Amino acid sequence: MAFTDILFNEAKHIWDKQLEHPFVRGIADGSLDEEMFKNWVRQDYRYLIEFSRIFAWAAAKSDRLESMSWYAFGLNLTLNTEMQLHRDYAKRFDISPEEIEQVPMWPTTQAYTDFLVRTAADGDMADLVAALLPCAWGYVYIGKKMAEGKPPKDQRYADWIAQYSSKEFADAADWLKAEMNRLAEGIAEEKKNRLIDLFVLSSKYEYLFWEMCWYGEEWKV
Repeated sequence: MAFTDILFNEAKHIWDKQLEHPFVRGIADGSLDEEMFKNWVRQDYRYLIEFSRIFAWAAAKSDRLESMSWYAFGLNLTLNTEMQLHRDYAKRFDISPEEIEQVPMWPTTQAYTDFLVRTAADGDMADLVAALLPCAWGYVYIGKKMAEGKPPKDQRYADWIAQYSSKEFADAADWLKAEMNRLAEGIAEEKKNRLIDLFVLSSKYEYLFWEMCWYGEEWKV
């Protein structure tokens, strides 16, 4: 069994709950309220700015040229493909460029990105990949599940599904899975457990991100 199979089995119950979440189901059938989706556009844009830093850390910490090159590609994919989708969404939902770049992070966004950046900075490459993988792999997993059904009539949501079920994003997730398996070869049981914990925690944050966008959040003080 590949190490990523172990990771998936440990977090599958969380990923299945994501598929069942009303926010995710609302994208799939096109019924999601616009204001809730605007929450996602704003907060995920801020998230992706920090997520990009993880790829920059990964390129700097890579143990081989192939990996360094790929993380540079991943950085470009995030900054200039995925974030462009968000900028396009902002226009379609009448969100100004200034707003999408300056909107304050909500508590869950702040906590999740702080965890990712700290793990990238303080951990080794295996820690870094274990923490970032649930986002990269999870969105493809959700997108492909959505793509199995009838496309929503709302083209804005259909485009979301097309983006995250695309070959480009699937190939990126597959590469990261292979990299995780490579980095996990021959490691001690204690280290494997740490990587599992990081992967599961990121998966929990992924679920909480949908919750945040569905219900809204604010700083109480």
